[in-house]
Amino acid sequence: MKIIRKTIYGLIILLFASLGFWVGLYIVSNDLVMVPDTLPQLELGVIALGALLGLLVGVVSAPWIIRGGLKLTVVVDQHLVKTPTQDLIMGSLGLIFGLIIANLLGAILSTMGAIGKAIWLLGTLLLGYLGLSVAVKKREDIVSLFSSLPRFGKEKLTKAETKAQQTKVLDTSVIIDGRISELCQSGFIEGVLLVPVFVVDELRHIADSADLLKRNRGRRGLDILNAMKKSADIKVQIYENTKGLDDIAEVDAKLVKLGQKLGAKIITNDYNLNKVAELQGVKVLNINELANAIKPVVLPGEEMTVMVVKDGKEMGQGVAYLDDGTMIVVDGGKRYMGQTISVLVTSVLQTAAGRMIFAKPKGTDKRAEAAGQVVGGVNAIG
Repeated sequence: MKIIRKTIYGLIILLFASLGFWVGLYIVSNDLVMVPDTLPQLELGVIALGALLGLLVGVVSAPWIIRGGLKLTVVVDQHLVKTPTQDLIMGSLGLIFGLIIANLLGAILSTMGAIGKAIWLLGTLLLGYLGLSVAVKKREDIVSLFSSLPRFGKEKLTKAETKAQQTKVLDTSVIIDGRISELCQSGFIEGVLLVPVFVVDELRHIADSADLLKRNRGRRGLDILNAMKKSADIKVQIYENTKGLDDIAEVDAKLVKLGQKLGAKIITNDYNLNKVAELQGVKVLNINELANAIKPVVLPGEEMTVMVVKDGKEMGQGVAYLDDGTMIVVDGGKRYMGQTISVLVTSVLQTAAGRMIFAKPKGTDKRAEAAGQVVGGVNAIG
């Protein structure tokens, strides 16, 4: 970097010295300074003086020019990073098209002398700006126009749509949850996973929280994200183009807007984000819904073996769990606390939070029927 800086510094000084030399030569050639014929050496002195003044100006102004150029480069670079790639491409094509038209007009205007050249210069600036501006603002119409041509028809449009459908945006909750990494490793989720930079910032803020639980959750999310980025089987990209989203305060609203902008699906565990995105026409992949969908189907009357682990809310109820976390409420199961028993499914309740199975111990009906027969016999004798 220092070598490049010194090279630029030397080139600027050389440029100013050359400019001073040219000014001195111009003054002498056009007799702007009266030099006696007896002292022709003064002409060389004027030229050398011009070169020396140019050299001094270059030495003084070079640091300022370099600093200004670096600041301008940083500003332009930041603007280009925030600008979408499609805008850059279309803007460049529009600028080139405008300059081509201006160059064609320049051949005609050059015959009008100085006035024509001035008009040509202004026209070049105007047409270049108009070409850039119109191409950026009308890029969707231009793309649609080319897509309607036979060569750029349905096949390429289908490829673009397929690419958009394969792109998925991750929210904070699904990263912290961690199951997304295993799903991607298994191959059930394909395409590019975009992690917006504001989601990464939210993870970082959670990881820096004073609350121990939140801090652990945030760090877990960052660890999972780093592991996914390092995995060769998972395509993860940090999406930094937040142009048009900076004015939106809530992360969920930014995710929905980004999904609309890219035509991508959102992967989440957040129930509220799921509903809001659906209202806005953005497709959502909910990991909890997937987990419920792949749970084995249980029908009333089926038999299963469970272990009663705690009391239920109602009197005499016991609670057991399947391996996937599904809760089973066993009617009359309290007396089997800590035991593994066979139960019969009586009903299944599906809710937004998950699935709940109601069951009763196997053999309850037979015992009740036997007890009824005994009672009936006593009554008959009596």
